[in-house]
Parts: sequence; structure tokens; C-alpha cells
Amino acid sequence: MEGLVSAARPEGSAHREVLVDIAGRLGAAARVDAPLGALTTYRVGGPAALALDVTTEEELAGLHEALAVAGGAGSVPVLVMGNGSNLLVADAGFDGVVVRLGGALAAVELCDGVGADGERTVVRAGGGTGLPVLARRTVDAGWTGLEWAVGIPGTVGGALKMNAGGHGSDTAACLVRYRWMDIVGGSGGEAGPERLRLGYRSSALSESEVVVWAELDVRRGDVDTGRAALSEIVRWRRAHQPGGSNAGSVFTNPPGDSAGRLVEAAGLKGFRLGSARVSEKHANFIQADDGGSAADVVALMAHVRRAVAASSGVWLRPEVKLVGFGRDPLGDDDAGTVAR
Repeated sequence: MEGLVSAARPEGSAHREVLVDIAGRLGAAARVDAPLGALTTYRVGGPAALALDVTTEEELAGLHEALAVAGGAGSVPVLVMGNGSNLLVADAGFDGVVVRLGGALAAVELCDGVGADGERTVVRAGGGTGLPVLARRTVDAGWTGLEWAVGIPGTVGGALKMNAGGHGSDTAACLVRYRWMDIVGGSGGEAGPERLRLGYRSSALSESEVVVWAELDVRRGDVDTGRAALSEIVRWRRAHQPGGSNAGSVFTNPPGDSAGRLVEAAGLKGFRLGSARVSEKHANFIQADDGGSAADVVALMAHVRRAVAASSGVWLRPEVKLVGFGRDPLGDDDAGTVAR
């Protein structure tokens, strides 16, 4: 299923031996049974078998070497994690390697090379850079074009993976160039946006390809005007979207319609299943109770999809990535054609 990162526990002994070998090669940088679900915006779900914070491209290369030597390409599942704002982790956790970016891989710099009109340049941001940070940094520096990103609680790498967007723009409209490294396959390089085949909340970036940096198009702008735009976007989101423990939009919008409208039309606004409920403020958000379970969230997702299909004939496509649930947690085998 699209949006599914498998590796539900338990795995076989050979799999566990590979993880132990990888941990030994990475040394103190690797954390065993590290918190994972607690780091997501849902704040439910179990641990990662192995987690690693990476701050430089050289450390990414070291991780690739450890994976290759310990078990070979694809020997264990790998998850590249941003801010955890679009993930639901199974209660049993994720029996693989989780990689988070920081340090130099979360830095922001304005590059030289202003265009002939004196107005256009690019900002280079590490894959681990938070999108709200990027939006505010560019506005404060007197540039415009990335204000839309202030309301998206993900990272630059996640934006390329999902073609994140909102408020009249998206990643595809701004991306100039990016650098990546495949920590499983070992390949890497620089390319323009055409390699990513960016679509609606989708791209060709694989699960093991890490965005090292991305260059995004910006123009000269007025600082006060930019700050006012940021404030308006934040105000709008607070007025129209719920707070609490959620991962934003649960389902992508089907062509010509709104997932939230379809869920509300099915009579599910405020519907509760165990420790999870459909938001009363926005029907395309599912909120988890404090101390709740990922099992309840995914069960509610499945219930919503079935109910919407029954009422409208549309099978909604998940936007939230499901981690560690194993095969087919939403019953896609019986779902017919999923709306694209």
C-alpha cells in the first residue's frame, strides 16, 4: 500500500542479528529501542529498533557503509524521519533503522547568484530544516516566496518527499535543485525537480533517499509585508484546523472534491473509536487522546474510508504514512480502486 513503511515486530533472528551488527558498527551514535512514536505529532506508537541522528553528509556515508557491510542492501528497513508530522507509528514500534537529520543537514543559507533582473536568487536549506523556520528566516532576511511554508510542521526533506504545499503554492513551484544520498543503494548526486516527478502530495523520492539540501526560488521582498503574510497564515490555520495530537490531513483530496467534505457528509465529524476521534473542527483530521493507541487511530482511519466509500463511492487515499503496521493495515486488498 502506498504510504506504508512495513517492518512490524517481531522479525526473524537473522534480521535482529543484522540490527545488532549495525549498532555495533555505528557505536555510541546508534540508540537501541529508541523512542519513535513519542516523537511524532500523534504522540502514540512504539520505539524504533535502532535510531541515529545524522549531522553531516559524511555521517550519511558512514551509515550506508554500516548497512552494506552488516547485511547488504535492503537487509533491514530504513525510515528517514523529519519532524514526525505525517507519521503514525504502530504500537509495537518499527523493527528497522530510523534516521533523523540535524546540524549541517538542517542549516539555511542564501546563495550567491542573483538573476540578471537583480530580484531572483535561491535559498539553500538542509533536508532537516523545519519548514516554519525556513519561512521565517527568509522573510526576516528580506526575501519572499516561501511564506506558505510557515504553516507546515514538516522538514525540507519531507516537503520534497510529499510535495508539501498550501496557501497557493507548493514545493514543485519553488524547487530549483536538490542533493540526495541513497543510504541503502549508495548512489547520490544533484538534480533538478524533474527527477522527482512531483505530483499532488507525491514524488519519486524513495524511502532510502535522504535529501541533503534543496535550493528553493525566492525574490526580494518587504520584511513587514512578509511578516504580515506569515501571521495571517498562522491565524488562518489556528482558526480552521485543530490542535492537539494529530498529523494534519489524514487523506488526500480526491480529484475535484475535498476529503474533509466527504468525511463530514458521511456523518463522521466528531465520531470516536476508542482513544481516537474525527475532529469536530475539520473532518479530515483524526486526533489521538493522551495515552491513546496507534491501533485506535488506524482502526478509525479504516472505518472512515469504508463509511465514505459506502456513502459516496470514493475510496480515500491516506496522506499519513503508516510505520511498522505490517501489510495492509487499512484493508486495501478489499478496497477496490483507491481514489487518486
